[in-house]
Order: sequence, then C-alpha cells, then structure tokens
Amino acid sequence: MNWVPLLWLAATLALLLLIERWIHRHLQGVMLLLTGDPEVAAVLYAAPLLPGVILHEFSHAFAAILVGVRVGRISIRPRRTGQRIQLGFVPVEKTDAVRASLIGLAPLLAGSAAILLIGYGIFGVGVVGTDLANGRWSNLGTGLLRALEAPDAWMWAYLIFAVSNTMLPSRADRQAWTPVILFLLLIGGLTWAAGLGPAIVDSLSEPLAAALRWLATMCTLTILVDLPFALMLWLGERLLGHLKGVRVEY
Repeated sequence: MNWVPLLWLAATLALLLLIERWIHRHLQGVMLLLTGDPEVAAVLYAAPLLPGVILHEFSHAFAAILVGVRVGRISIRPRRTGQRIQLGFVPVEKTDAVRASLIGLAPLLAGSAAILLIGYGIFGVGVVGTDLANGRWSNLGTGLLRALEAPDAWMWAYLIFAVSNTMLPSRADRQAWTPVILFLLLIGGLTWAAGLGPAIVDSLSEPLAAALRWLATMCTLTILVDLPFALMLWLGERLLGHLKGVRVEY
C-alpha cells in the first residue's frame, strides 16, 4: 500500500484543524475589538461565515430527510450558549446511532464536496494535487499562480473559506459516532482475525488511495485559502488593538 496519500492527509488535516481553530478565535476577537459589544460582535463574527453556516445546517436537514428522520425549523441566527457561539441550529428527531451519525457527518461530506468542486472546477487543482502526490514540489508555484488567474478567484476563495470553517462536525454532531466507530472496529478486527484482512486491503488499496488523495487535496487547498484570510485577521487585530490601546486575551 502506498502510504504517501495517508501521510499527506494526516499532516494537512492536523494543520488545517490548528489554523481553523485560530481563525475562529481571532475572528471573534477582531469583531469584539471593532464593536466593544459581545452580542454585536457575535453577529458580525457569524456574518462572513454565513454561506458555510447555510450549507452546514441544510446538509443536516437534507441528510435527516433522506434517512427518514423528521426535522424542525432551521435557524441560521447566531446565539451564545455559555462561552461558545452557536452559528446555526436544526432540531432533529431522536433516532438510532447509525442514522444520527450520518446526519452528523453530512456537513463534512457536503463541505468537502463543495470545496473539491470549486477546487477542481474553478481553480484546476487536480494537476497540483497530482504533482504533490508524486513529489513534484517544484511545480507547486506554477500551479498556484495558474489558480489565481481563475475568473472571480477571490469570490470562490471566500466561499472555500466560509465553507471550510463551518463544515467540521460540532460536539453535538459527534455524539452518536462512538458506538458506530466501535462497531466498525469490531467488524474490522473480526475480519482480520478470520484471515480476510490482507485480501480486502489489497483489493481496496487503489480506490482508498484515490479517496485519500482527494481528501488531502481538499485539505491542502483549504489551508492555502485560509492562510491569506488568517493574515488579514492578524493584521486587523494588531491595527485595532494599537488604535484602541487594548488587546483580546484568549
């Protein structure tokens, strides 16, 4: 099995999680510095992420309808829940762990699909992903410059930013995952113990590697898009802090 796609995905996913956590904290900080009012800051914090919030909540609702679970009224209005800001909410009927897991996973799948569609359809990252997977790092700069020449590049980059920073499952989305993951691990362990593991791995190695490359490409593209926005946030926070003589403690 080729381990390069798996290692590439693990590295980019870890970096992406760190960057997106930083972005959420400092986007809130910039809005608080700008307004001085926590409630107004919460609304302004949610505003740039609105396209992603809409996709997140509607993907929950669509997945619930597909698996036969009733949903309530979708809300995309931010609200404070303790120390956290909830960007949106869709009430879903209580159901079994499998269907709850699929509903919770839906925003991640929909967000990843949207980013890949934009990446491949608008920015042409397929060639860049192939170069990275094959270790042709010298072609990266050329590929990125070509992507920036895409029509309305910044608008599409903003959509990737909004979607990527709202597609990760929340704590509530992940509640039903534990029993499903344990069940899958049990089935995998029994299959391996029965001697069927190596044959299954060999038969799935190519499609699995392709899927990992797609996911790693999605993570890489998202990081490249998030970094300029993170830089703008950092500069904006520094400037506002200097002008107002205060800073936000995280």
